[in-house]
Amino acid sequence: MAVSDTSRQSLIPNFIYTSSISPSNHLMSNKSNLTSFPSTSPVNQDNKFMVQAPSEPLGKIEMYSPRFYAACTVGGILSCGLTHMAVTPLDLVKCNMQIDPVKYKSISSGFGVLLKEQGVRGFFRGWVPTLLGYSAQGACKFGFYEFFKKYYSDIAGPEYAAKYKTLIYLAGSASAEVIADVALCPMEAVKVRVQTQPGFARGLGDGLPKFVRSEGALGLYKGLVPLWGRQIPYTMMKFASFETIVENLYKYAIPTPKNECSKSLQLGVSFAGGYVAGVFCAIVSHPADNLVSFLNNAKGASVGDAVKKLGVWGLFTRGLPLRIVMIGTLTGAQWGIYDAFKVFVGLPTTGGAAPALVAEVAKA
Repeated sequence: MAVSDTSRQSLIPNFIYTSSISPSNHLMSNKSNLTSFPSTSPVNQDNKFMVQAPSEPLGKIEMYSPRFYAACTVGGILSCGLTHMAVTPLDLVKCNMQIDPVKYKSISSGFGVLLKEQGVRGFFRGWVPTLLGYSAQGACKFGFYEFFKKYYSDIAGPEYAAKYKTLIYLAGSASAEVIADVALCPMEAVKVRVQTQPGFARGLGDGLPKFVRSEGALGLYKGLVPLWGRQIPYTMMKFASFETIVENLYKYAIPTPKNECSKSLQLGVSFAGGYVAGVFCAIVSHPADNLVSFLNNAKGASVGDAVKKLGVWGLFTRGLPLRIVMIGTLTGAQWGIYDAFKVFVGLPTTGGAAPALVAEVAKA
């Protein structure tokens, strides 16, 4: 059954939209199918790029306005929080394989051990800190990425922003992830401890205070540097490769220009591009992921202790096949959800060519 405009409006915070519109802005609404492209401001110095709201004939979301960033932030919360919570069983097995490879020898045996020792409920141990932590991370990751991408594009200017767009994606995603990991780190520390030490705590409610009593409040950030080491390369790969893959899919694999493709096809491209990007992300960030799991599980442990125990080969390979499956699916789903929400509120999907806008930038 189709969702009516009125019911869909009720699901979206009103502050995302602006109800005021000028005639010049109305003309700009014809560009609503264009993807966001680095440094659009030189084109629209006098007329803001406005996007039609889904249920208000005169309601618009102005590109790169506070309402635009608010929409991207909400999309990031849904994208990261829901997907990470959904793969909690896989994450649980992966963490235990990294910490105790003797007991958790493989993916299948890992699930068997957990089922035998903790039952079906054990597969979702730590889901609350996972949901809260990655929701906070997603809000900062996607919201600040859109902000920094625009900010660095404006600094570079239209010519260099177009020429070095991959560097813009890398810099914007790295800057966003630095902030996002500060939001994630406390919940990640509690999650790993709950998941890898049976009996430590049932979940966040008793796990957080117990962790703070044991290691102090600053102990929640003990894994921040390794987390940056894992997440910053991961996110740089996630955004830059996604933008590049999607652009090339529209350029070489899909004969129809993006703005003429159906929304369902565009969302399919987002998922496919996200999945491939996720495989690259898993490989690049896996050594640091092993370090984060080791440090958050062992009280007082250092990076040197982790390298000594796991070995260099173990850092790169232990738990990698499972993580490739998990992160590939996760990243594909995240981009699918994020772009689905953007379409839901009337924004264009991420990535791909924007021929008309690029042409205007080239003429500037």
